[in-house]
Amino acid sequence: MTIKHRLVVMNFLQLFVWGSWLISLGGYMHATLKFTGGQIGSIYATMGIASLFMPAVLGVVADRWVNAERVLGACHLVGAASLLMASRVSDFGSMYFLMLLNAMAYMPSIALNNAVSYMVLEKHGSNIITDFPPIRMWGTIGFIAAMWTVDLLGWTISHLQFYVGAAAAVLLGLYAFTMPACPPARASRGGSLVSKLGLDALVLFKQRKMLAFFLFAMMLGAAPQIGASFGQPFLYDFSTLYPDSFAGNHPGLLMSISQISETLFILTIPFFLLRFGIKKVMLMSAFAWALRFAFFGIGNPGGGLIFLVLSMIVYGMAFDFFIISGSLFVKNEAPGNMVASAQGLFMLMSNGAGAFLGGMVSGVVVDYFTADGVKDWPGIWFAFASYALVLGLALAFVFDYKHDANKLKAIAH
Repeated sequence: MTIKHRLVVMNFLQLFVWGSWLISLGGYMHATLKFTGGQIGSIYATMGIASLFMPAVLGVVADRWVNAERVLGACHLVGAASLLMASRVSDFGSMYFLMLLNAMAYMPSIALNNAVSYMVLEKHGSNIITDFPPIRMWGTIGFIAAMWTVDLLGWTISHLQFYVGAAAAVLLGLYAFTMPACPPARASRGGSLVSKLGLDALVLFKQRKMLAFFLFAMMLGAAPQIGASFGQPFLYDFSTLYPDSFAGNHPGLLMSISQISETLFILTIPFFLLRFGIKKVMLMSAFAWALRFAFFGIGNPGGGLIFLVLSMIVYGMAFDFFIISGSLFVKNEAPGNMVASAQGLFMLMSNGAGAFLGGMVSGVVVDYFTADGVKDWPGIWFAFASYALVLGLALAFVFDYKHDANKLKAIAH
């Protein structure tokens, strides 16, 4: 097996582990464990909490003391243990603790997986820019494959989904130890922990444009968490009304259209960025989130199935357009001495604070629209759509950015 094929396997398993439970966990907690919206949202928010510090902490460990592939392997073995334990509990307190532990192990593994891939490719003389994206695409395929596996086995509202994730995590944990050695540089290659967290870039908040951007990153970063937390609980509530429907019986397959859309929309980003500029692409992302939630609000597994499908399709634009354009904006605007820390701050605000905000607030909204155990799903989704719409309109007026196609071409390559 060539080194590229080995990296394909590693990236496939990396997101297979996540895809086995990330989308279906909400349905399991809603339909089987009978958790409230606030409890479901807070458990999903553990990923935001872990993202605030664990990637930076373990990044320092891999940079200075322990081989990156070993840290990656250890993360997945700890994650596997936490998933196995989570499969055996049914109370909120235990589930919260175990999923927080899992998040602390899994969230840093995403960056570690990329770091190992980069180092291995460099050692073998490969071009990271051209060779890594096709390898990384197999990660998304792994995520989709895991969703399909859990769905087709009928385990989307069963604790057995944790067994799928745990088995894949054990396999990947052991596999990671067999990867080519990625030793630490034993020097502060990436700067201090403060720099890795992006905290030395806080000075950028003094600029009105950067302050608006980072606040927008945090608030829009809540949107993916909303869909992940409550997409499947929403579909499962239709199961009694549409017992023979595709969406009711195979919510995982339906939700996987979102990831398929993501792989396709990412190919369109260069055209949209160069044609319309970063600001308009970010606005497209905000309005696409509004459409995603609005389509959920008017869709159903019967005659409204087309709206559910459309919601999955626009997800690709909503998710990809902001993540990529936001990263390029930071690269364009941050001073040369803090480009890396500014990127860290962007991820902290979107994947950390934003994900935490999305998990916690969405749970409160769902509970607000719940009476006698019955959820007003149209009201819930229209509330989220209104949030994204207002966010987009606010960005249009407060975010000051002028499109320069030539400059964008320079930083994009």
